[in-house]
Amino acid sequence: MIANNNINNDKAVQLEQLIDFKKLVQPVLKFKWRILTFALLVTALVVFVVLSMTPIYSANSTLLIESEQAKAIGIDEVYGINSGQQEYYLTQFEIIKSRSIAERVFNELDLINHPAFNQPPSLLSQIKSSLNFIPTEMVDSPNDNSAIIKQNLIDGFAKGINVSPVRKTQLVNISYESSDPELAALVSNAIGDTYILSQLEAKLGINQKANVWLGGRLEELRLKLDESEDRLEQFKVNNGLVDVEGVTALDAKELERLTDEIALARSRKAQADSFIEVVQKYGTSDVSRLESLPEVTAHPSIQNVKREVILVERKVSELQQIYGPKHPKMIAANAELQSVQKNLSSQIAKLIQGIEEEAQTAARKLANLQQQFNQSKGSFQNLSTIDTDYRRLLREVDTNQQLFESFLARQKETEVTGDFDSPVARFTDRAVVPLKPVKPKKKVIVILAFIASLGLGVVVVLILDALNDTVKTSDDVEKQLSQRALGFIPKAHKKATFDDINFAFFDKDNPIHAESVRTIRTSISLMAMGEQLQTIEVTSSIPNEGKTTTSMNLAFAYAAMEKVLIIDGDLRKSSLGMRFGLPNYQPGLANVLAGTDALENCIVSEVKNNVDVMPAGAIPLNPQELLSSGKFAELLTELKKTYSKIIIDTPPVHAVSDALVISAHCDACVVVVKTAHSRNEAVRLTLAKLNQARGKVLGVILNQFCAKDARYNDDQYSYYQAYGSDYTIKDVTTINPNAVDHKKSA
Repeated sequence: MIANNNINNDKAVQLEQLIDFKKLVQPVLKFKWRILTFALLVTALVVFVVLSMTPIYSANSTLLIESEQAKAIGIDEVYGINSGQQEYYLTQFEIIKSRSIAERVFNELDLINHPAFNQPPSLLSQIKSSLNFIPTEMVDSPNDNSAIIKQNLIDGFAKGINVSPVRKTQLVNISYESSDPELAALVSNAIGDTYILSQLEAKLGINQKANVWLGGRLEELRLKLDESEDRLEQFKVNNGLVDVEGVTALDAKELERLTDEIALARSRKAQADSFIEVVQKYGTSDVSRLESLPEVTAHPSIQNVKREVILVERKVSELQQIYGPKHPKMIAANAELQSVQKNLSSQIAKLIQGIEEEAQTAARKLANLQQQFNQSKGSFQNLSTIDTDYRRLLREVDTNQQLFESFLARQKETEVTGDFDSPVARFTDRAVVPLKPVKPKKKVIVILAFIASLGLGVVVVLILDALNDTVKTSDDVEKQLSQRALGFIPKAHKKATFDDINFAFFDKDNPIHAESVRTIRTSISLMAMGEQLQTIEVTSSIPNEGKTTTSMNLAFAYAAMEKVLIIDGDLRKSSLGMRFGLPNYQPGLANVLAGTDALENCIVSEVKNNVDVMPAGAIPLNPQELLSSGKFAELLTELKKTYSKIIIDTPPVHAVSDALVISAHCDACVVVVKTAHSRNEAVRLTLAKLNQARGKVLGVILNQFCAKDARYNDDQYSYYQAYGSDYTIKDVTTINPNAVDHKKSA
């Protein structure tokens, strides 16, 4: 069940959105022929303007701009391309568009005398020139005036030149637009030729200046080179130099050798001094302590003696186990041991003495080496200073020689290539005479004008419709006025007479009108079902909304079933009697209330079948006081005894307050609103006043509703058009939910 409810709600939302979209389209469909006519008129005007426009032709030429100046050294350099200089290309594009190029082309082609530039100024040009401020001192003479004219022509000519580079290439398109196709092609090619020629002339001038400058600089560089070479030779003679680099290398090797020997001598002297210091510490007599020194034990001679001592001591130890101390072998072994130990002490003494002599020798050698090193070092320092000066002079000579050779080569190159006219650009495509104009694009302009004017018409209609706050449909009545729409009365034909409008209910050729009034009658009856409904007040917000006509036709509709009296309650500007053809002196409501005439004299019977009329009568001075008196209420009570329906036509609510006074005495009140004429706020104020006066408002009747517009607002209004004029229905209602067939109500 919930799912079904959700589906129904979705459908309702979609339907509501569809209806809103339909309402948005309604004004467009309503005024579609006017919008289309407006679009066609604007398009026709645009066609006329477009046909009178001068066709413009555009000629296009293409240049290839070289990134570097071509040289005559090699053929590959002449056609070489370098695309790494973006600023260079941008500069060339601006040069092509420059005023100097345009002025040169303008003068060379003598365009000032060309028909395209020699035309009389247009009105717009004259206005613009008159608005431009030109100092009076510039137009004192005809020559100045002609110069200004020529300057303006050149400026306009330069603006017509279009330069567009081809993306990611060295190509550039040059185009010019003119009403003369031959002139467009001529100018496009002339701009490219003039640009190439101007660049060649600029290059030639630069080459000439370069030759003059290079020639002067070469002589200065030659003199500097000679001076630097002379100073170098004089330096070599003064210092007796033949091969400075070889001598410097030998001295460096000698210093390196002396440094190594000094280090070795210092090491040996240090070792000897260390050993002597140890010996002096322990003394020369303590042989056992000296034997333990690493310097002693490591000496080869000492090691040999030590091995002999060890062998003899082992022998003595072995013999002691066999023989006694006095045995000859033991005596001989001990004697041999003493001899070996004595030899060891002697060798140690000699070693110590040798080391002392070695220390002295090392000290003397170190001093000699240090002296030699100092001498070689001073000699090397002197030679390094000479070498530094020599290299400085040599660098000066090399620099001057390189500069001289570079300038000499540049001068020779300039002389060789100076007469070679290498263009900075060349044509890849020259402009040809165009056959078709590029503008105006007449078809596009006409189509766009039609679309734009059509769109403008639609926008204007939608804006006006949005700003239109009048009551146009029954939907407006229900949503904006919060009232029931009782029905509508169709708008009369343009050729209809005053009587045709008043008595349209009886027109057999217009059945829609009668059926619409019957629908209103049925709606009123249904709204008052179960309650008394004898007196019905018909009023409006402002004059000329058709309340009197509506009152008459509503009376005619009720007269088909019951006796009806229609009262003219407008005691200030009555018209009901005149519409029924009654004389102006006919007594009526005012006479009854004033007591000047009897009631039966103020009622005209049977103006139509079952319809009686009480006109307004003589216009009183105090109509509101008469209506507010108790006589009016007594009159209505008396009339109710005779008539089943009493319809009172009252004045507009906003004009006077008579309608508010009468509404309190009526069983029902209906407000007539002129379709697309009455503003929402005015109608709302009318309804508010009636409710404040305790009037029972049943609803709103739309008068003068255009049946043609019904198709764009609500299909229910065109319901009756389905029937022909020969098919008449006594009582038919619309599909409006507020109206039901009176037969069913019966």
